[in-house]
Amino acid sequence: MATKLTSTGVLYPDGTTVDNSITATKAIFGFGGSPQYSVTNLVNTYGGVSSDTAGVGTARWGLGAASFGGDKGIFGYGAIPFSTVYSLTNLVSNIGVVSSDIAGVGATRWSVSAAGYGVDKAIFGYGISAGDYTSITSLVSNTGVVSGDVTGVGSARSATAAATYGFDKAIFGYGYPGEGTSVTNLVSNTGVVSGDVTGVGTVRWGLAAAGYGGDKAIFGYGGVVSTPYSMTNLVSNTGVVSGDVTGVGTPRFDLAAAGYGGDKAIFGYGNAGSPTGSVNMTNLVSNTGVVGSDVTGVGTSRRLLAATSYSS
Repeated sequence: MATKLTSTGVLYPDGTTVDNSITATKAIFGFGGSPQYSVTNLVNTYGGVSSDTAGVGTARWGLGAASFGGDKGIFGYGAIPFSTVYSLTNLVSNIGVVSSDIAGVGATRWSVSAAGYGVDKAIFGYGISAGDYTSITSLVSNTGVVSGDVTGVGSARSATAAATYGFDKAIFGYGYPGEGTSVTNLVSNTGVVSGDVTGVGTVRWGLAAAGYGGDKAIFGYGGVVSTPYSMTNLVSNTGVVSGDVTGVGTPRFDLAAAGYGGDKAIFGYGNAGSPTGSVNMTNLVSNTGVVGSDVTGVGTSRRLLAATSYSS
């Protein structure tokens, strides 16, 4: 018996129903560099970005973020390059308040990505650990507790992107090394990661992804070496990735994305390449997956940050 949506939530094979009445309507961008920051920027239900909020927790970049518990978020992992790599996390309350550092679980790593799955849980995956690419994952409970490392599945890589799709599943895609890849890995509603799925679209790394339209997702931007892109790839509610969609907005990589407004998404910040460098602009995504033009930036320009949805 497969999981299915009901009027009160998601019905699982064992008869458990998880409430899905809480719909994430806000988002938060946080951390990033360079230099490393811990500032955050809240996104309201209309996609408006707030000015910087004083940072909480260790300043770092190359971390991931995802929603959990239906209305909260979590930032995790990251690094100060050439100095320290972390496994610590910071929880985000349902009013957008970021907690102080929580002792890390699992291998220290950076250049990770994360997404929600199973309606109220999250997963961190891939990245660089001990100086090498990895495919390990770490599951997050519906109370924000991170599990130990899960043996990796799929190609070891960094600078991937991840998003929720199909209400309760997730997808990791693209990434580094080399000139980049376009392979994807699907995550079941129990947090099990699939092997590599043949890639669709232009190979690249440093892109971002978010859910939109209630049950679909979008990968966007990214680049190779020093060439940034603005293209996107839509993901259906069954996890099928479309070919490239002509980009809108300034090409860039090392940006972040999250859902907001219940069924829309936002891309923000990133590195536009030489000579521009880090930017703070955003691009809104409609509930049909159409990307809007650049919105004048708010907050500190930075790259290698993370973003997640949350709700009050």
